[in-house]
Amino acid sequence: MLTCEGVTKAYGGLVAVGNLTFAVQRGEIFAIVGPNGAGKTTLLMMILGAAPPSRGRITLGGAPLFDRDEKIDVPMERRCIGFLPQRYALFPHLDALRNVAYGITAPSRAERLSRAMDALRELDVSSLAARRPAELSAGEAQRVALARALARRPRALLLDEPLAALDVTVKRDVRRFLADRLRAWRLPTVVITHDRDDAAALDGDVLVMERGRVIQRGRLAELERRPETDFVRQFTAGRGTPPPPAP
Repeated sequence: MLTCEGVTKAYGGLVAVGNLTFAVQRGEIFAIVGPNGAGKTTLLMMILGAAPPSRGRITLGGAPLFDRDEKIDVPMERRCIGFLPQRYALFPHLDALRNVAYGITAPSRAERLSRAMDALRELDVSSLAARRPAELSAGEAQRVALARALARRPRALLLDEPLAALDVTVKRDVRRFLADRLRAWRLPTVVITHDRDDAAALDGDVLVMERGRVIQRGRLAELERRPETDFVRQFTAGRGTPPPPAP
């Protein structure tokens, strides 16, 4: 189980995330939605270990990853959390196999490459092992990046807008594939999305953030029946705030 208890991130007098508490059970998928600037990515960075909270506590499997009162802050590389960033962040000079092998801890190079190939097979993209990122479609790059996150044998997964880079014509099939795999892996999973259809496919709880705070939480159908803000009403109608343009 992944838990956040009273997690807060403040920059001077600006509160980016305020007193956020929730738990994600093993095999549970949380979709986090909200307008741009709501604090969604900041939350993921705190769980990942890339940005320390100002206060609060984060645990995984009952063990603390961060505890301000106890002065615990486990380094990012020791948190055993898989992360898929928005634009996948594949190394352009490495082929798919070596992109996946990067960051795997194993006694030998041969074992690292073997585990990387296993992860590519799990995502049905082993045939792309020798290709570099420039030779991959957006959907293929997403699977390679997901294989890289999986190859580290994580205990939880964080995905930041995993479908934002995809063309609308392929998004439906990739969405279904992604949702099926996430359910099969049975890890605590947190997914940021701007797309109502993504949240529907994930079929888990939806956590709505606005101005750094949780405004509403529940199944998508519950949010549709009782939207508590204009954003929730727009999102459940399929008119959520679009993601920012790619740099």
